[in-house]
Amino acid sequence: MHRRQFARAAAALAAFGIPLHRALAAEAAAPKTAAAATPAAAAASTLTPAQPFDYAWLKGLARTKAAAAYKAPAENLPREVAALDWDQYQAIQYRDDHALWANDADSNFRLKFFHLGLFFKSAVRMHEVVGGQARQLAYDPEMFDYGKSGLRNVRLPANLGFAGFRVDFHTDWRSDVAAFLGASYFRAVGGERQYGLSARGLAVDTGLGRAEEFPSFTDFWFERPAAGSDVMTVYALMDSPSVAGAYRFDIRPGNTLVMDVDAALYPRKAVERLGIAPLTSMFQYGENDRRVANDWRPEVHDSDGLAVWSGQGEWLWRPLTNPASLRFSAFTDENPRGFGLLQRDRDFDHYQDDGVFYEKRPSLWVTPRAGWGKGAINLVELPTDDETNDNIVAFWNPAQPLVPGEERLFSYQLHWGAQPPALPRLAQAVATRTGLGGVVGQKRSYFSQRFAVDFAGGDFSLLSGNAQVEPVIWASRGQVEITSARPLNALRGWRAMFDLRPMDDSVEPIELRLFLRYQGRPLTETWTYQWTPPAAAQRAF
Repeated sequence: MHRRQFARAAAALAAFGIPLHRALAAEAAAPKTAAAATPAAAAASTLTPAQPFDYAWLKGLARTKAAAAYKAPAENLPREVAALDWDQYQAIQYRDDHALWANDADSNFRLKFFHLGLFFKSAVRMHEVVGGQARQLAYDPEMFDYGKSGLRNVRLPANLGFAGFRVDFHTDWRSDVAAFLGASYFRAVGGERQYGLSARGLAVDTGLGRAEEFPSFTDFWFERPAAGSDVMTVYALMDSPSVAGAYRFDIRPGNTLVMDVDAALYPRKAVERLGIAPLTSMFQYGENDRRVANDWRPEVHDSDGLAVWSGQGEWLWRPLTNPASLRFSAFTDENPRGFGLLQRDRDFDHYQDDGVFYEKRPSLWVTPRAGWGKGAINLVELPTDDETNDNIVAFWNPAQPLVPGEERLFSYQLHWGAQPPALPRLAQAVATRTGLGGVVGQKRSYFSQRFAVDFAGGDFSLLSGNAQVEPVIWASRGQVEITSARPLNALRGWRAMFDLRPMDDSVEPIELRLFLRYQGRPLTETWTYQWTPPAAAQRAF
């Protein structure tokens, strides 16, 4: 992970009013036994005797925790570790020969651990599970090359512990395919090998205009993979003031990396806004929103839209924005078929960034398993003036509130890759642009806003040149005018355009919906947008 990814981890939490070090806190690791005799086995030296372990036991542990008062985790870093700056922390490298399972020639996976320091100030306990027996893994300074960190000659405590871990796959031992680090955050990559947006175990009270609660994974258990297996299983214990939980992740690397996730939640108290399968990303500016486009690059974002496949089968596309103030949207649904934050625009020329390669950022799609019932897919958009700040969050908010003392189960898949696993047969919105409305060459007598939406794919190639394609447009307020739909040969698609004229001085957001129809049948997914009119004094025309 590079500087930008760690900086965004801190900024993502700070944006919601909480310092990262508080969100990442976890109980300190227990005292360590003697170090292993050989380097390759060092990561597998253990702190505790073997104990039976399975997912049922972990759920019981989470339920027991939820029944007791929450205990805030401790932060007991040595002074030298707590004082590490960015460059010093980055100088700490995990030794390849100390990776968990590095001495197992039949394993397709290896695990490496993150050191404590910088933003990561509380230890997370790590365990290996073999044959249904779990042993806690011991920290050993010999696992790390301290380089120019300043810690080379510092005597570190034997129970210092770890901050998180990353997963290596046999196709390339030099770079990781997934990483779990900070609160309940984790990331993964598909075939393009670029980290981008993050997922979380759970979101609590996100986007309410006050400090958000960040549950933390306090313990992980790694099931030793069977010889030659392409699936790795990770278990996690989550805890927070409001909720405890047990998680299971089955990780399958590939061109699209797939995670099967099972979550069992046990609330301590009521949660006003619960977020299941939360996704966190960054949108600074793009062709539809150039409010803070003060950089030489044409676009800067990890994701450009929220896609929703509703329980009724409708496909929705909501382009992301960087609003001037917190913006909240809810898409009410029952048993959604899927949703995700996508990076649809994968053209290098649209970003011109040859350092972080925004066109290669993975999309992340959530596929619910079984019925999730009634609720809403929530989208929270926060203002940001810097690309190191994650300012976009999307999640499922169940309509039925959690009740203290109950168990609530959720199961879903996460798909990390260039394309989501499910795509509409309809044409998709591929670009959104906005600007001043009116007719070029004619004097304007009032303010209006122009919207131009490009669609591509679907069945456009089957249409005749004179096909009467109809734009179907709805606005929650204001007057829609100057509508059109016409072929766009450059995309082998169609462009829809319309103006929206506010009929009052309100600056409350206006909801918009648009799709193209031919002979009574939809040709495209439904484009949705939330536009905030400028104040009356700023409506120049």
